[in-house]
This record gives sequence, C-alpha cells and structure tokens, in this order.
Amino acid sequence: MNSNPNHEGHRAGVVAIGGHSNVGKSTLLNRLVGQKVAIVTPRPQTTRRRIVGIRSDPDAQMILIDTPGLHESSRPLNRRMLDTARRSIAEGQVIVAVVVARESLGAADLAAVTELCALKRPTVIAINKIDLLARPKLLPLLDRFNREAFAAEIVPVSALTGENIDELVRVIKQMMPLGPPLMPADQYTDQTERALAAEIIREKLFLAMREEVPFSTEVKVESWSDEEERKLVKIAAEILVEREAHKGMVIGAGGLMLKRIGTAARLEIEELIGSHVFLELRVRVERNWTRDPRKLTEMGF
Repeated sequence: MNSNPNHEGHRAGVVAIGGHSNVGKSTLLNRLVGQKVAIVTPRPQTTRRRIVGIRSDPDAQMILIDTPGLHESSRPLNRRMLDTARRSIAEGQVIVAVVVARESLGAADLAAVTELCALKRPTVIAINKIDLLARPKLLPLLDRFNREAFAAEIVPVSALTGENIDELVRVIKQMMPLGPPLMPADQYTDQTERALAAEIIREKLFLAMREEVPFSTEVKVESWSDEEERKLVKIAAEILVEREAHKGMVIGAGGLMLKRIGTAARLEIEELIGSHVFLELRVRVERNWTRDPRKLTEMGF
C-alpha cells in the first residue's frame, strides 16, 4: 500500500513508451513495472496493442503505456498498429523515447525520436541495450544526441539486466505532475487474465515458429471456466492463421508443434493465475485477415 496517505509531494501520471520497432519497449515496461505485463520476442511488431502497466511507489505512481513500434508499412494491420501507437503516445504526460545503443544512430531511431520530441511533452530518451555495447562506443552516441539538441533528458539503460533503471525512474518521476495515485496500489495492469493468457499463447507461438508465420497469426480465448472443486481453470483458445499451409506448420508433424506451444503457454498461465490449467488449442484459417479492414475491426484492431 502507498505509505504516503496524505499524498503530499506525491506524483502521478501517464508515461508513454515509444520508439521504433524492436528496441526493447516491452522489456522496459516489464522492468519498470516489476511484473510481466507485455510479451517479449525477438520479432519486430510483437506488440500490437496498447499495453498498460502500473508502477506504484510511495512517492509516485506511473501509468505506463507500451505501444507498437513506429515503422513504415503499407499493410493494413501495420497501419492499424501505427495508429494505435500514435494515439497511445499522445496520452502520455511524460514520453519515454526508446532507442538501441548502437555505434551510430540509425535513421529509423532518429525519425522516431524526432516525432516523439515534437509532441513537446517532458521527454526522456532511454538508450537501451547498453549491455551489448562497449562503454567507449557509447560516448559517440551520447554526443550525437546532444548535437541533435533534442529537448529531452538522456539516460542509458539496460532493460534486460536492470542497469541504470533506477536513474531512469528518478528522471521520469521528476517530470510527472504532482497528484494522488490514479489506480489502486496493488494493481499492476489493466489487462484481464483472458487478455494476458491470449498474449502468452501468442508469445510462445512467435518464439516457436519460423519467421514468415508469426506475423499472420492471432490468438483468441474462446472460453474460460473455473472448476473450483478441482482447482482447475479450463481455457479454450483459437490460433488464427491466414493460409492452410501455415495451419499445418503451427500444428506440426503429429501435432508436436502445437503441443510444444501449448505446454509452454500453459505453464506460464498457471504461474500467472496460481491455478492448474487445462489448455485446449485449435488452429483455424481466417484468410487474409491482416488485410481485411472488417476482420481487423472484429479482432479489435
């Protein structure tokens, strides 16, 4: 519980995390929250929706919004994701612009940071993945950001290892407005267990499948029932694919791939909800769903 009942000096606000695809925004969200609320894979465009995590400290509460990556694409699903990202980032009272620590600043990262700084909100540039770059090579990147004269604080971090995260938290808190907590102190996300379970299944699918398959898949939890006497939760979920060939690949020879995905997902869902889980997965072809505006709307995009 918050140890500052009078909220004197307490800060609270919405912090939007933005940046190009695959820069570690979701890993950073999970690190800041201290709980896994966003799935993480090496694939670009893993995050498709607005994901909210909540960090409650005695002196401040952050409502953290993870967003799809800022990227250019003509595909309808990508355009919907980009619209979601920009709407969600616009909610932020504080912006965290995430870039990857590289020897040189890439054009995509520069474009993303320029767009985010143009919102003229209190902004911090989080240079992520510093664990992968030798320290002497980090200095030219810091110099480049300083030369660009962005109106932003710059904090190098590693979301994976936690290095310098405390400094990032300190900087964000200074930028937040004074005010009481906006959410209960024991709540760490606004997502339902069903939504979290669907995302966990999708994460395991992304991690298991070859590169061409994951982007054209989606997961829907069809049913969720609690059997209290057996201390069991029964979940039925559907994996949607665009092509018949992809269905065969997701199922795998003798159903082994689907079993692998299901077992990994079930174990994590059990840890999440603190109960034994019976997880039933089936695969259905929904042709061209990533290109059909009506189907995208039906799926919540």
